[in-house]
Amino acid sequence: MKKLFILAATLAATSLSALAALDTAKIDNLTGLKGKLNEKEGVYKVTFPRDDVKIVVDGWTMPPFMGLGTWAAFIETKNGAMVMGDTVLFEDEVNAAMKAAIDNGLSVTALHNHFFFDQPKVFFMHIEGEGKLDDLAHAVKKVYDATKVVRGSDTKPPKSFSDASVDESKLPEKSSIAAAPLNEILGVQGESKDGMVKFTIGRPVMMHGVKIEKEMGVNTWAAFAGTDADAVVDGDFVVTEDELQPVLKSLLKDEIKIVAIHQHMTHEQPRMIFFHYWGRGPAKSLAEAIKSGFLISGLQKVSSPVSK
Repeated sequence: MKKLFILAATLAATSLSALAALDTAKIDNLTGLKGKLNEKEGVYKVTFPRDDVKIVVDGWTMPPFMGLGTWAAFIETKNGAMVMGDTVLFEDEVNAAMKAAIDNGLSVTALHNHFFFDQPKVFFMHIEGEGKLDDLAHAVKKVYDATKVVRGSDTKPPKSFSDASVDESKLPEKSSIAAAPLNEILGVQGESKDGMVKFTIGRPVMMHGVKIEKEMGVNTWAAFAGTDADAVVDGDFVVTEDELQPVLKSLLKDEIKIVAIHQHMTHEQPRMIFFHYWGRGPAKSLAEAIKSGFLISGLQKVSSPVSK
């Protein structure tokens, strides 16, 4: 029994020592928020309610307490600290916040919705990082600042992408995308239909001892519509965990909008992450942006893509 007391005391002292090394005052100062310490877990968490915009879910005005809180939690590690967090965002804020996170050394690990029939639409972006406490807290503040810049005093998020560099007029009802230039850029033979062009590239994984690939849904695809001068591209990338951040960074640099990050499967080897995107501009420029993502993720070329 005496040994158990000694062990408990030792563990408690170790825990307190770790907490002492986590400079909570610095986190408050760098993030601009007042956090709360969970002594049992050794975690210091800053949070704030997303109460600057009225959010209605299924006809009910939702109080932030019911799940509309942005947070970042810090814990001591051997090499400094780790941060994990979830950020409440509106559609026009997502990509600015994501770029700020990645540019400041954080990883973006998920982007998804938590509700149906929410007005305006609300998204949740999960972040993670490891390193020096100062750098992590500073990066978290940059994410929050990017959101504030987008929102400003406007409490009504727009209903479409806001990009002054793109003509926001409607696309023609009939598409007329020329396939040949896109085939050459992407190095893949696209499938054409009604003036649209689509490229699909499979990626093999093992799942429950079975090899699956393109036709089973493990594929990266890009579909183009509109005209050669004014096109839209939408699609899905399948990437490994290590490829996710560099591919996101590449597409964001070229102003491709990221609209979802999640998994499609369980128990696959290697583990794959899927992210969906949307872009608008000249078709060739969009293809060049997508090609960069192809190269980073090391996708294998195929000669006959098929429809999803």
